[in-house]
Parts: sequence; C-alpha cells; structure tokens
Amino acid sequence: MSFIKEINRRRTFGIIAHPDAGKTTLTEKLLLFGGAIQEAGAVKSNKIKKGATSDFMEIERQRGISVATSVLAFEYEGIKINILDTPGHKDFAEDTFRTLTAVDSVIVVVDVAKGVEEQTEKLVEVCRMRNIPMIVFINKLDREGKDAFDLLDEIEQKLGLNVVPMSFPIGMGYDFKGIYNLWEKNINLFSGSSRKNIEETIEISDLESKEIDKLIGDKSAKTLREEIELVQGIYPKFNREDYLNGAQQPVFFGSALNNFGVRELLDCFVEIAPKPRPKQSEERLVKPEEEKFTGFVFKIHANMDPNHRDRLAFIKIVSGTFERNKPYLHVRNNKKMKFSSPNAFFAEKKEIVDVSYPGDIVGIHDTGNFKIGDTLTEGENINYKGVPSFSPEHFRYINNADPLKSKQLFKGIDQLMDEGVAQLFTLELNGRKVIGTVGALQYEVIQYRLEHEYGAKCTYENLNVHKACWVEAKDPKSEEYIEFLRVKHRYLAKDKQNQLVFLADSPFSLQMTQQKYPNIKFHFTSEFN
Repeated sequence: MSFIKEINRRRTFGIIAHPDAGKTTLTEKLLLFGGAIQEAGAVKSNKIKKGATSDFMEIERQRGISVATSVLAFEYEGIKINILDTPGHKDFAEDTFRTLTAVDSVIVVVDVAKGVEEQTEKLVEVCRMRNIPMIVFINKLDREGKDAFDLLDEIEQKLGLNVVPMSFPIGMGYDFKGIYNLWEKNINLFSGSSRKNIEETIEISDLESKEIDKLIGDKSAKTLREEIELVQGIYPKFNREDYLNGAQQPVFFGSALNNFGVRELLDCFVEIAPKPRPKQSEERLVKPEEEKFTGFVFKIHANMDPNHRDRLAFIKIVSGTFERNKPYLHVRNNKKMKFSSPNAFFAEKKEIVDVSYPGDIVGIHDTGNFKIGDTLTEGENINYKGVPSFSPEHFRYINNADPLKSKQLFKGIDQLMDEGVAQLFTLELNGRKVIGTVGALQYEVIQYRLEHEYGAKCTYENLNVHKACWVEAKDPKSEEYIEFLRVKHRYLAKDKQNQLVFLADSPFSLQMTQQKYPNIKFHFTSEFN
C-alpha cells in the first residue's frame, strides 16, 4: 500500500465527556464493532464481571473511573481507527487537555438525563479553540431523560455548537422503540433484550410507508413523522466542509450499554471524519504527506508493567513514517536515538510494530529521556507546541513515611511527575518538596502508586498556596529582580525543569507582588518561553 493511501485510511480521535456519561462504555462498544473484543465490559464493576478493556490500572478498576488516557487501535471496513479514551473526572483534566493535542477529531458524549455538564463545557471549549471537528453522541436513551429537542437546544446554547441531527430517537426510556437514521434513511429497532449482539436494521427510505406503523405502532409513527419534519425544517443540512472546519457538529442518539446506535455513529464517522491533519510547529506548518518523520510526546505512562518498572512515552506521528531501529533526533537533548521495540496498542495489550504512519500513536520504552512535549524528527530542528503545564490548584508538602525507602520515594516521585500526573516544586528556602495538582484525587493516586509500584510510603501536609506562577524577568541583573528574590525568598521554588516559580499564598498577595514589581512577569502556564 502506498504511503498516501495509508495516511488516508487513518482516523485518530478522542472521546470526551463529563464523568459517568458513558465514554469508556462507548469505547468498548466501538471496539466490539471493530471485532477487537468479543464481549464488552462496563466500568461499573457489579453489572458485568468483566472490567472495561481500556481501564487497566488497578485503581481504575476499584473506583470505576478512568484516571489515565488509554490508547486503542482497531480496523473497521478497511479504515485504521485510533481511539484515545480520556479520563472524564475533572481532577485528571490536564491529561485530557494534553491528549487533545494528539487527536484529529473528537466524539463528545452527553448523558440524556443530565444534559450538558460542567466538565463537558470545559473540554469542548478547548476543542473549539483548536477548531477540532466534533461529533456529539447522546447516550443512555434506554433511561428516562430530557426531550430530544430540548437537549439539542441545550447543546447549542451551552457549548456554542451548531448541531445537525444525523439520527433521531423514537420514544425514550420505557417507550424507547429505536432510532431513525437520517444519514442512511433507515430504522433501527430496539428489542431491549440482547445486550451483546448487534441489532439488525430495517431499510425504510420513505417515512410515509405503512411498514413503519406496523413496526412501531400508529401513535409512535405519527410522532416520528412530525419530529423528523421538524428536524428537517429547523436544522441545516449536513455539510462536511463545515464539520471539518469545526463550524458544524453532527449529533447521534443511542445507548452504548445496550449496543444501540453505535454502529450508525461508527459508519458515519468512518465516512466523514478527517484523516490526519497538518500540525503547527513553532517553526512551520508540518504536513502528514511529508517524507521525513516528525512526531511529539503527548503522554508518558510509568509502570505499564509493574514487574519491569518501565515507562512508555506515547508519540503521535505527524509526518513521514516511523521505523523500528532507525535513528531519530531527540530535538530538546540534541541527540540521536534508536528504538528497537516500538509498540502499537490495544488497551493493555501491546504489539511491536515495524512501521507506523501519520495519525498513529506509538509507545516507546523510555528510561527517562523524554518529557511531555518533546519532539522527535529525522534531523530537522522543529518543536511542536501546545502541551502546557497548568498552574495547579492544590498544594501539599510530601513527606517520606519510611526513611529506609527514601531512594525509592524520590525515584517514584520523579517518574510520576515526568508522567504529568502532578507537578513537583522544590522550595528554595529549605529544599522541601511540594506537590501541586489540578485536583485533589491525584494525591490518592500518587500515594497508591508510590506504595504499589515503588514500595515507598508518603504522607502529606497541607500548604497554603493560592497559585503557582512561573517567573519571567526581563533583566535578571536588575535591582528590582534582585530585591524580589530577597523579599520573596520564602515563597520561591523551582519546578522540575528548573524554572523559577513564585508560590503566592493569596490572590491579594499575588496582586500586590505584581504591582510592586512591574517588570517581572508572572505566568499561569509553564509554556511561555
């Protein structure tokens, strides 16, 4: 197969939503259709004994939530699909924001009963900033929920999207009969009994046909005809250009748990979703068709295999082909590296691949050479931007609870911070270590993983910090800067990249500091240089 053909048959997308909207279940069902798994598991542990394939960390299974982005790939009708299933929980939002730098399009999952929730709004905002094409999937139709038109209005207003229904529900909750597919003009009836099998569809090209009345009853048929007429009257026709430019969003209805409406979503997705797109680097725009390889690290995951203490750097390929055992330039370190066993993923299963193409995600064994945001190329000096660290919202001192294990503790902290689970600050005053996170749940995850993966125990102590700001001085030799360093010595720390950080203890003190030292800049993300 030619190089261009390989690029054209790839679709790389992320699934985003508020916790509990059914992202992981939808991922499972997509894999089921791709023939990748025989029986899909739900995240809620009591329903189906088999845990979800994409939640492979022990802590995810215990809590029934996803805490790390997982990467899954499968083939469907000749198309190679790469899914990045992201954590919905807001405490892990940073992982999700980073993942969005590696996808070409997104599926947004909305719960029919809860509608648009806070986390969905934040994530969609990030997608809109980058003009990422989005498809909306309204999930859980087998439960009582909001009226379909009200939901579509809510999505338009709260998320600022321009929706086009591509399928429409027939009833809901107890009287949920099925889905009318406007895209393919057919009806998919819901039997509600078989959860694992894939439902048959009935082709109906004419809505006036009496066949419909027989299938779903006169009353439902009448309502369906009125609703479809309304849909066609109110909403614009689907326009692929608008969708690809982020100006229009197709909407599908279904129930992922019952395997319903998922095939429609997948068939349409395969047809309309974008192939790998060009990416802006600091130096120039890089196109996927270019011959020379470039890619960037958007995630690092420590201890994929606890027996081996290995770290995997996840690399999104932007252009050219990535080949096994070929030397590539690590731009930040300016050194050549070879990779003998690059992995492709299927949740926790990994396979060694010889060649990967733009749009693919490759995992590389890392002994500590990579940081999030690093670029690999065939020799050209380019840097992909857009993988920032955000200013944390929670701060705690970390203490070693077992003096004999201090080496393990430091190693563990070091590796987990590289992974981007949280940020580490070392106080200038006394060298104490402070961990800053976006959400409080991360502290539990860190404690759990330090103990189970590194055999180290830690305790935390609260620290009153309002914001961490990265400090940028116009002139490091100026009297103003020297005075700032002297006066604020107690509040200064270094991050893992050795950049100076000011830990402001209140909004007021931050404001006063900004006024007092006008030539010093305080940044809320680490990406300012």
